Amino acid sequence: MTSLSARVVAYASVREFVPLYGLYALLFEDHGLDTRSISSLFVLWSVVAFVSEVPSGAWADTVSRRGLLFGSGALLTAAFTMWLVWPGYWGFALGFVLWGISESMKSGTFEALVYDELAARGCEHRYAAIMGYANAGEMTCVFVAILTAAPLFELGGYALVGWVSVAITVVDIALVGTLPAAPKVEEADEIAGRGDTVLVRYMSSLRAGTSEIRTDRVVRRSVVLAAALLACLAFDEYFALLARESGAETGFVPVLVALTAVGQVVGAATAGRTATMSGRTMGAVVIVGSVLIAGGALAGGIAGFTAIGVGYGALHNTAIVAEARLQDTMSGRARATVSSVVGLTSEVLSVAVFAAYAIGSLWLPMAALVAVTVLPLVGLGVVAPRLLPAARPAGTERER
Repeated sequence: MTSLSARVVAYASVREFVPLYGLYALLFEDHGLDTRSISSLFVLWSVVAFVSEVPSGAWADTVSRRGLLFGSGALLTAAFTMWLVWPGYWGFALGFVLWGISESMKSGTFEALVYDELAARGCEHRYAAIMGYANAGEMTCVFVAILTAAPLFELGGYALVGWVSVAITVVDIALVGTLPAAPKVEEADEIAGRGDTVLVRYMSSLRAGTSEIRTDRVVRRSVVLAAALLACLAFDEYFALLARESGAETGFVPVLVALTAVGQVVGAATAGRTATMSGRTMGAVVIVGSVLIAGGALAGGIAGFTAIGVGYGALHNTAIVAEARLQDTMSGRARATVSSVVGLTSEVLSVAVFAAYAIGSLWLPMAALVAVTVLPLVGLGVVAPRLLPAARPAGTERER
């Protein structure tokens, strides 16, 4: 189990060790884009991701999941390379198209791979903890990468920050080969015995996954909750602009943004401890986290970004717990497909967030925008007790 955890955490973490994350919004702005143009790029990113989300999830229930992760890494490398060789609106747009497809190929695929490996070992109850560690590793790398962006920018500007980021994505592609490849719930010999083609298996997985969501109320509610919580994490795309608006110099912006990553590290690392939280507890955590983010955005500075970090960490924790509860709830025969519907739904909600920023920027400053757009999460906290399935005791299966 220790070896599995280490491999999962290493792959997930290195993928997020991208110094460019702390500065790419400023890269766009410094190449002549305003908030509306930047928001349109984020919308394009989300649209591409949700269009390809469910199809890629069905492929992950059909073909090699590690193969899809290899392809995802290659597209991510190409996306950042595109920004560096064509630093204009259309170059940034093409990069986001590649990044969106890359993310959809990983979303659902990675989670299903890990859960099925744990299921093969009879350790499904460890999923929340392992994914929590993986997410904590991701956020730790984001934190370090963002802090690294400041000295890299001073040494070589956006070019050095960008090419270091590209090199790291290549390293992560190599780490895909270390991931396990447990059999899916539907064994390979069972499929081969039917003589099905890849396309037939693909359509079967797609139908099975979408049918489970339509017909199983518990799964459907779990999908809605997990997707809504994941969509909350879309706000961080604007944190660099928020920091600059509050008066921070470009070199200090990554430091403020890194404070939000610290909160996410703590929230993710403690997911194993909070995995059995009740719906009422989750609702309270979501409400408090939302208020902290809104208040921190209005306050600005180190104190404000610290509050944002605490709130973001709380939301990140609940998102991991909700996704783990969904994995326990579904049948597993089209695990990646169902997981991808979560990604699809969260991307749709993210588009709404980005559109709100694009329109709201005509009248409101960034601090007010963050505060206003985060407040609907209070409503999510109110309904969370109805949407979150009860925790399943270790070693038991859900009754159907």
